Amino acid sequence: MEKKEYTVDAKGKILGRLAVEAAVLLRGKNDPNFLPRLTPQNIVKVINTDLIKVTGKKMKQKMYRHHTGYPGGLKEVSLEKLFAKDSREVFKKAVYGMLPKNRTRDKIIKNLKLTK
Repeated sequence: MEKKEYTVDAKGKILGRLAVEAAVLLRGKNDPNFLPRLTPQNIVKVINTDLIKVTGKKMKQKMYRHHTGYPGGLKEVSLEKLFAKDSREVFKKAVYGMLPKNRTRDKIIKNLKLTK
């Protein structure tokens, strides 16, 4: 498959809908020659991630959780705090969750380039 580069402006767009668009481009599903068994080399550049919109009460209510592996090691951070710290990380987590849960996911997410 040939390498293609896409640029997407995130200004004023909703987080989930933009993440779907980026995931489709990263996987190469917009190409008529799409084959699920091949890992595409598409590069998606997303600019203005600080200007992404979130609907409803998600900024306060949505939580990102991970466990450290130690007893009592469940860590939580709200979307509001993570977005204030680094909006690129919020977008990357959204796209990462939309990619297939197999060995190609880590390879595909490396082709996502984000700028504030």
